[in-house]
Amino acid sequence: MTFKRRQFLAAATAAAVLPRTGRAATDIPAIEARPGRVRLVPPDLGDYPETEVWGFDGGVPGPLIRAQQGDVLRRRLRNSLPQPTAVHWHGLRIPNTMDGVPGMTQDPVRPGEEFLYELPLKDAGTYWYHSHNQSTEQVARGLYGVIVVDEAEPPEADQDIVVVLDDWRLSEQAQITNDFGAMHDWTHAGRLGNFTHAKMSPQPAALGQNQRVRLRIVNVATDRIMAVSLRGLTGKIAARDGMPLETPEDPGVMIFGPAERIDVIADITAAPGEPVQLILHERDTGYLLWEAGVTHIHAKSPRGPVAPLPANPITRLTDVAGARSVPLNMEGGAMGGLREGRYKGKLMNTRELVEAGQIWTFNGEAGLPAQPLVTAGRGEVIRIPMRNNTAFAHAMHLHGTHFQEVLPDGGLGPLKDTLLVSPGETREIAFAADNPGDWLLHCHMLSHQAAGMKTRLRVT
Repeated sequence: MTFKRRQFLAAATAAAVLPRTGRAATDIPAIEARPGRVRLVPPDLGDYPETEVWGFDGGVPGPLIRAQQGDVLRRRLRNSLPQPTAVHWHGLRIPNTMDGVPGMTQDPVRPGEEFLYELPLKDAGTYWYHSHNQSTEQVARGLYGVIVVDEAEPPEADQDIVVVLDDWRLSEQAQITNDFGAMHDWTHAGRLGNFTHAKMSPQPAALGQNQRVRLRIVNVATDRIMAVSLRGLTGKIAARDGMPLETPEDPGVMIFGPAERIDVIADITAAPGEPVQLILHERDTGYLLWEAGVTHIHAKSPRGPVAPLPANPITRLTDVAGARSVPLNMEGGAMGGLREGRYKGKLMNTRELVEAGQIWTFNGEAGLPAQPLVTAGRGEVIRIPMRNNTAFAHAMHLHGTHFQEVLPDGGLGPLKDTLLVSPGETREIAFAADNPGDWLLHCHMLSHQAAGMKTRLRVT
């Protein structure tokens, strides 16, 4: 395969609690949602200006939050944007009131206000935080960051690098286009950009042959599915969506739906003078997202096999034969054949749904329903077979806990919080309902979520 240098396409289009104000918390770090300017398009792709963004502390990505498993993470959100906002702590198993979903778990934080988040960190791993209010726009403008929760005894690695994959729709002046509610995007594959890049943190200054690296790869794109591979490295996938794999897997070409994460632990095999590369695969072409040269020999030989990471303290199911099954049927979108659906209790035809901006349904209902998809007793095991009767893939994300996929042979897959369901597929998840509250289940193609693909589960 021939790898092309990444390209910047000049065309702008492309295929419930109140904010906590009573407590003096000046000693608690703040993250400020505010406008900023960053250089997205690098100089080697042209003389483009800085891009105006919305970012946490004005940057993209926002500050890397690093803490220890077992800690309680406290952050004050300060909103200096012209819109209300809130922060969802994606993948963390936290109390319902801290989940950051306006209209379900808190009021949106209005401009000029603050909200205190207190997050017990039960699990080690790679997580992220992002806006969950008007997220189709706010995440597309840059409101996200990464959370690393370190194990009590981290695995041996010479470098620990966060890799953020993102996809931007930019104008010819490298500015974010203001077409966030385009119905074509909402009814098709979502808001797909024309500039995809990888942001490394920290940017490695020097790499050595037989150095061991841990790469925490996060797809923060609003809608784009990413397929990436690594060259000049040999190792294993050690975790998915923050949760350690019982048996580490070979990487190959790794498919990331929006919001999915993969931890790779690998040894650099490239010799001095050769590059380490991160490749984006689209159709039959590979695009170079990032590369760094190997400058020296770090060790005479690799370290040896990658051992499994320590397990997190979450229920791992072994048998779901007697669990209650609650089917979820996805319909709608372009070429989906949707003739009618309910929205806010009213039965509507396709034209009426489009006019309401709601064109995707779960079990015939668009938007957040008045009643939960299921009400489960605490500790009950629930199975949700998800049938995709649409022409597009959907990255299904469950808040509040992790699930396991029920495999065709009856076995159970690894713990995850987001699962990519292809057109025509039925994929089934199962989980122990161990976290009380109302929890969102939605497509993390944020355009699809905005246009109807969301429901909720209640744990009592």
